[in-house]
Amino acid sequence: MSDFDIAPDPHAAGLTTSLRGVDASGQPIDLPVVTEKPLTIYLNRQEIVTAMTLGDRPQQMAVGFLYNQNMLQHGDKITAVDYDEELSIVIVRTAHETNYEAKLQKKIRTSGCAQGTVFGDIMDRFGKVKLNPDMRISTRQFMHLSKAINTAPSLYLTAGAIHGCVLCTADKPLIYVEDIGRHNAVDKIAGYMFMDNIPPEDKLFYTTGRLTSEMVIKTVLMGISVLVSRSGFTEAGVRLARQAGLTLIGRAKGSRFVALSGQQRIIFDANEVDRQAAHAAETPSAQRASQQDNYR
Repeated sequence: MSDFDIAPDPHAAGLTTSLRGVDASGQPIDLPVVTEKPLTIYLNRQEIVTAMTLGDRPQQMAVGFLYNQNMLQHGDKITAVDYDEELSIVIVRTAHETNYEAKLQKKIRTSGCAQGTVFGDIMDRFGKVKLNPDMRISTRQFMHLSKAINTAPSLYLTAGAIHGCVLCTADKPLIYVEDIGRHNAVDKIAGYMFMDNIPPEDKLFYTTGRLTSEMVIKTVLMGISVLVSRSGFTEAGVRLARQAGLTLIGRAKGSRFVALSGQQRIIFDANEVDRQAAHAAETPSAQRASQQDNYR
């Protein structure tokens, strides 16, 4: 299992602030607290949304947001992605104007953190996606991926109050990003895929967030056929996953998981020795973080 192509840097400037408080015994404590910054996204000349974000990877988040809202499609040519750090603005410029005004009228709010939104007409696109029926993930591969992700340095482990998302193949975690909202982290992954022409057919998506309808919709729209989470499910998320033929795996901790959709993509090849080794490999911080997911 090799290193990530892109991974979090929990020590990067501007992502956390050290704040003084007291612990349960009244003793002074300095705690790293993640930042929360506004980011305004434009598509050509039109202001689309202002989202509260961690503040890193703004270009990828903007492109991924527009793609996941059906305002960008794979046939669209992006001519520039301009970021003004002082104004916290990203402008995504395309070769041709897009028909987004009607989409703005269909905006609905979802159950995502902060101001997660999805546009009603994306369900038309959702119903047309054909996921790869030949994608497979074995339980041994799954345990190796889980170990690599859970033990990687991250803001999730050091500061909390944040979600992580990882784009993987069955053999290797590729891109690991974080944000204060799970939908923001998903959009960053989508942005990388769109801008770098990363094919989805052999990919797996791993998240620390709940498996809600929003998470399922965005994963399917990216063309990824396996979605995994440390956390649990919602009924709507499972229903949509079954409708799309998405493999949906939740409560994934160490060697344990539950699959409620698309079980045919899973190869059950791990034995008891493998499962015990996977559980023993979990670091105390990773175990605590996994327990916290139950309350997200």
